[in-house]
Amino acid sequence: MTTALPQPLPQPLRNVRVLSLALNLPGPAALMRCARMGAECSKLEPPPAPGYPSADPMGIYSPAAYATLHQGVRVVHAHLKTTEGQATLHAELASTDVLITSFRPSALAKLGLSWEALQSKYPRLSLVRIVGAAAERAEEPGHDLTYLADAGLVTGTEMPPTLYADMGGALMASEAVLQALLERAHTGSGVCIEVALADAAAWLAQPRDWGLTTPEGDVGGNHAGYRIYPCADGRVAVAALEPHFAASLCAAAGLPATGDPQVLRAPATHAAVAAFLRTQTRAQLDALAVAQDIPLHTLA
Repeated sequence: MTTALPQPLPQPLRNVRVLSLALNLPGPAALMRCARMGAECSKLEPPPAPGYPSADPMGIYSPAAYATLHQGVRVVHAHLKTTEGQATLHAELASTDVLITSFRPSALAKLGLSWEALQSKYPRLSLVRIVGAAAERAEEPGHDLTYLADAGLVTGTEMPPTLYADMGGALMASEAVLQALLERAHTGSGVCIEVALADAAAWLAQPRDWGLTTPEGDVGGNHAGYRIYPCADGRVAVAALEPHFAASLCAAAGLPATGDPQVLRAPATHAAVAAFLRTQTRAQLDALAVAQDIPLHTLA
């Protein structure tokens, strides 16, 4: 029996040159996605200080993450506040299709990289400008945690499990690269697209805003088929939301096999499902998932 080889990923950005000046996480993560889509990616960083591996903070506090983010990326060193650094930058820009930045707008202007200046010199160049918050708030300082807090995604005092705004912003920035190139194909001119990390957090918060993930929502704990339960030796994340999955879960728990949402929202159903799962080990539940086609994932 032959095993099918994985299909190569589409390369919609082949023959496209992307240059990034963005440090930390969102910009490099966006550039990594562009490289995976076939773009020729370069990043301009300041030269590292003596004794340090990189001038990018990520390269200092997480070298492994930095290495992953920069696979296939050509890194060029230059001080943008010097004549030599500006010459290096503009030599790169002359053959660049999309520039990614993460400076505040005022800092870009001081470097001669306002959108107006870029457009006048490089009319086919597009700018993807990553900022913390949009428009008049673009000069405000902030980080992933503050943008999540502003979007209502921070509860209690526990830290979020990942950097949602940064990674969501990176997705939006790589999408903006595609948008810019599609627009240039229509008009012949580059465009400036602002990507705000606060907007990325707000986008991720929309299911909560719609009531889907609040305690009263079916994917917020109100549906017995979509919850996290204790089991005999750990936990189990159950996602039996659709009626046929919910019916299989109910049957396994010794209840009438029904996918009726009203029944699945009833306290008695919650109690019965919880009581059943508490008696099952993770191995038993993994086997049940396969045998009865129930979407679940066991956790220690």
